[in-house]
Amino acid sequence: MALFEEYVGRCSEPVENPVERVAVRRFAEAIGDPNPVYTDPEAARRSVHGGLIAPPTFPRTFEYGSVPGAELPLEGLIHGGHNTVYERPLYVGESVVCRVELKRSFDREGRSGRLGFLVFERTGETPEGERIFTSDDTVVVTEQVRERLAR
Repeated sequence: MALFEEYVGRCSEPVENPVERVAVRRFAEAIGDPNPVYTDPEAARRSVHGGLIAPPTFPRTFEYGSVPGAELPLEGLIHGGHNTVYERPLYVGESVVCRVELKRSFDREGRSGRLGFLVFERTGETPEGERIFTSDDTVVVTEQVRERLAR
């Protein structure tokens, strides 16, 4: 049986995240993106977006909760991939309701043992239910981490 296979299809409780101007500015500075649509209200107002928006990778800072029963350790995991699709920009000042769902679990044999692959879908919506973005994240769990989880 694949790691956490019994939890596939389960979803976290919703978590509300504010998109705060200072946090967006600091994030843009941290990633070295000088685009004024993230930091300059006047430039953003004149842009196609009509206001300040967050950089595309900003949702990585959000809380999504966790899939009940499928909690992972904070260390020893391998990042297997990440992809985000937007329905529209993420605006400064709005609130985003986020969830995470375990979409898929499978195993593969690696050089150092069995690897578990967990594919999570993270979503962000307005409080009214309008989808803003969907992210797919793949986490690779080594055999050593699996052994710790089994204890």
